[in-house]
Amino acid sequence: MATNRFFGLRKPVGRRQRLVSAFGIWAVFFGVWIFASSAGLVNDLLVPAPQKVFATTWDLFWERGFASDVMISISRVVGAFAMACAVAVPLGVLMGAFPAIEAVFAPFVSAWRYLPAPSFIPILLMWFGTGEAPKLALLFIGVIFFLITLIMDHTKNVREELVETALTLGAGRSTVVMKVVFPAVLPNIVTAMRQMLAMAWTYLVIAEIVASTTGIGAMMMRARRFLKTDEILSGIIVIGALGLIFDLLFALLHRWAFPYLRKS
Repeated sequence: MATNRFFGLRKPVGRRQRLVSAFGIWAVFFGVWIFASSAGLVNDLLVPAPQKVFATTWDLFWERGFASDVMISISRVVGAFAMACAVAVPLGVLMGAFPAIEAVFAPFVSAWRYLPAPSFIPILLMWFGTGEAPKLALLFIGVIFFLITLIMDHTKNVREELVETALTLGAGRSTVVMKVVFPAVLPNIVTAMRQMLAMAWTYLVIAEIVASTTGIGAMMMRARRFLKTDEILSGIIVIGALGLIFDLLFALLHRWAFPYLRKS
């Protein structure tokens, strides 16, 4: 009976069960990691114990000024992502609302989605040099085309009755887009932004390993030269923690901005 409740199809999960499951899976993960390290099942040089990694993380922050690298990485991700949103949101909404605009931009956007962003690194370095511009450009390219497509698809799914009702009442096209379509699709735009911000974090290390002396990725590459696996794992953990924090912030923003979408 308990098994049937646990595997209930589309049945909501209580807050207590959600918390127990969330902490439980991490407890299992770190438990296996600690056991494998203490039992000698893994090479300590390649896979250091968790306690060593966390001790290194503490040392990086409090003794070696790692916080400045973290702030630089955050500013790069946030800056590039903000620029991508500034382009993707209006263009995606217009493509979803007007098939003629979609016909112009969709073939271009669809083609660019299949091009791997890291392949642009050599030409970005040639164009922009070794400063901040190529890093921001790589993060921008890695996000924008997927974000445009998601926003376009969400805009297409706005209920047709809303548009038809507004047109019947005499609203113009611009009014329908700004007062009907955009408010209706905005919750899904925030969700799409939340999803694509994760991709920006995945490209961060790639953006920072080329001609960079600052940032989390640069620290990890310095650690690689001296086989300091604990520092590399510390960088991975910090990126994961930052990604989780930003994801939770977007979730809170969504709940605060659109309380009417909460299920009673």
